Parts: sequence; structure tokens; C-alpha cells
Amino acid sequence: MALNMRKDILTFALLGIFALAIIPQNVMSQNIASIVTPGFFDGIKNQAAASCAGKSFYTRDGFLKAASSFPKFGSVSAVESKREIAAFFAHVTHETGHLCYTEEIDKSNAYCDQSNKQYPCVAGKKYYGRGPMQLTWNYNYGACGKALGFDGLKAPETVSNDPAVSFKAALWFWMNNVHSVMNQGFGATIRKINGLECGGKQPDKVKARIGYYRDYCNKFGVNPGENLSC
Repeated sequence: MALNMRKDILTFALLGIFALAIIPQNVMSQNIASIVTPGFFDGIKNQAAASCAGKSFYTRDGFLKAASSFPKFGSVSAVESKREIAAFFAHVTHETGHLCYTEEIDKSNAYCDQSNKQYPCVAGKKYYGRGPMQLTWNYNYGACGKALGFDGLKAPETVSNDPAVSFKAALWFWMNNVHSVMNQGFGATIRKINGLECGGKQPDKVKARIGYYRDYCNKFGVNPGENLSC
């Protein structure tokens, strides 16, 4: 009997650890869903023309499923979480034209960094912007594909063809490149996503990104914070 009791205690202990491991992720997914409401998501997408490829490709459900794979996204304080979600969608709105485009309009640039030997370009493939965050460059496609389970070098088009992968790719880029600078202000996120716009080089684009961010923060009921420009 003593042995059975020890087994029962061990079983309950393991169940407790398992529960603690999964509850925060589930709670965060619910919190994100309460912020990114159908009204908020559709409010962005409805500004895109009916002919846009993204109108049927990008969905709130697809975003929420992708977000559940990245539990640290929007997982800090209530205010900071809302700011991060607002920042993410501000850039998505700008990059995709209100969730209109699934691929970059100008496809002339292959975005192949031949000096990168870890993720070498595949002949005939181009690594121009695709998906909600317009993932670009062979090294990003290679690393993203490795992390998410698809061949980003041989099949970069997966990011703009597979709804299950698209938002995951955007969040993969965000968590690996942008998430860590959220505490520096929105301007730092612009610099991470497209630093070529900063320093007065493309002020209209920077202004547009900031405008979306302010708007979404207002919708979420939070102050946008400081250091909004770059």
C-alpha cells in the first residue's frame, strides 16, 4: 500500500507540473483573443479592396492559432501586452496594406545574401517579402523554415500559400527580432523591421507606422508610450 501511495503522490505531482506548464499558455491565448477581437481584426481587413488576395487568406483564427505557438508574445503586463499587440498589427497593416497583400508587389529583387553559407539560396527561388510581416532574405526563410517545419529555402512560397504557416512566420520573425526591443518604444521596432526608413530617410512611411500604432493603442485603451519614432 505504501508503494501505491508513493505512486499516487508522484502521479499527482507530475499532473500538477503539467498543469502549470500549460495553463499560462492557454490563459495568454484567451487574453490575446479578448484584445484581438473579431471587430478589431475585421476593422483592419475591411479596409482592403475585395480583390485583395489577403481578404480570404488572412483570418483572425489563423492569427490566434499562430499566437498560441508563441506564448511569450503579448505575455507581459496588461499595458505592455496591449502595446506589443498594437505594434505587431501596426507593422502588419503597413506591410500588407491592411491585410491586402500576401506577397511583395515588386518581385524583381531575389533578396539573396550569397555570403550566408548556413542558408544558401536555391537556384530559381526568390526571397522577397511574403506573409503578414513580409518575411524577406534567404537567411530568414531558412531559419524560419527550420523552426516551423517547412523548407524555407526550397519553398519560400509556403509563407504566402499556407495560411497555417503565414502568421506563424510573422510571429517567428517578431519574437526573434522585435520582441526584445519593445521596452525601448515603438521606434525601435521600426528600426528592427525596416531601418532604411529611419533617420529621416522615409519619414512618410515612419509616420504611417506610428499612426497605425497610435490608433490601435487607442482602440486597446492604452497610452502608446514614448520614443515612437526612429
